[in-house]
Amino acid sequence: MPTILGQNQYGKAENRVVKITRDGATHHIKDLNVSVSLSGDMDEVHYSGSNANVLPTDTTKNTVYAFAKEHGIESAEQFGIHLARHFVTSQEPIRTARIRIEEYAWERTVGGHSFVRKGQETRLTQITYDGRSWEVVSGLKDLTVLNSTDSEFWGYVKDKYTTLPEAYDRILATEVSGRWRFNWSDDAQEMPDWEQSYEQTRQHMLRAFAETYSLSLQQTLYQMGSRIIDNRDEIDEVRFSLPNKHHFLVDLAPFGLKNDNEVYYAADRPYGLIEATVLRDGVEPRIPADLTNL
Repeated sequence: MPTILGQNQYGKAENRVVKITRDGATHHIKDLNVSVSLSGDMDEVHYSGSNANVLPTDTTKNTVYAFAKEHGIESAEQFGIHLARHFVTSQEPIRTARIRIEEYAWERTVGGHSFVRKGQETRLTQITYDGRSWEVVSGLKDLTVLNSTDSEFWGYVKDKYTTLPEAYDRILATEVSGRWRFNWSDDAQEMPDWEQSYEQTRQHMLRAFAETYSLSLQQTLYQMGSRIIDNRDEIDEVRFSLPNKHHFLVDLAPFGLKNDNEVYYAADRPYGLIEATVLRDGVEPRIPADLTNL
């Protein structure tokens, strides 16, 4: 039976680039992990091995470093936009460019040039450009948050396998993986302030987590997404993947001690996994349900 080529792409993954901007004695640092993926008229390289339409992946790597010098790194999103536009407009066979970026944050310590790596989260963005329209999906992962009270879990379905006791005052903890899609899609539109958008979106997310009296992690997730949509006009869609980091009360009765919601065992696994998308009314979902590769 004959075969045909399906969807395909190629590029150079995980190009680590660190850009130092010197403002006198004060330095600024941007630390990115950039993956480039290109697709287009690439049938012949698969069928016959002809590289006539292939821009070497080594060239895409070199472009990342050259653009860090030529354009600077104002934000992960802006840097990705520069790269995606370049690959699509400079190479006729390339029809679509997808740029994925992880950003690692640093904060200044003593003086203007000494830094310590922040460990709270990894910032993410994915830029896709097909020569006509843009899709920008940003977000974060590995942000661990915890409420030590104002969380309950009761009234759930019970069957013969249910052993979990109802909880009326519990720890609620999760490691946030979230993505949000911008409604900026055309060069004619005013571009968002990417840095401000990220910081304020993150703050709205954290405030919603802190201020929601939670009867379920699902309820908290929805409030986090809704607050972002309600307060950030440039964002139309938010998706969260929230593992429930369970904390169980330790039985201290064998030692003659009463555990008054003070001592917990933090379980590593298994964990509940709560995932959902929150959308602006009238908007179709486009963020994949599986965030593993986004």
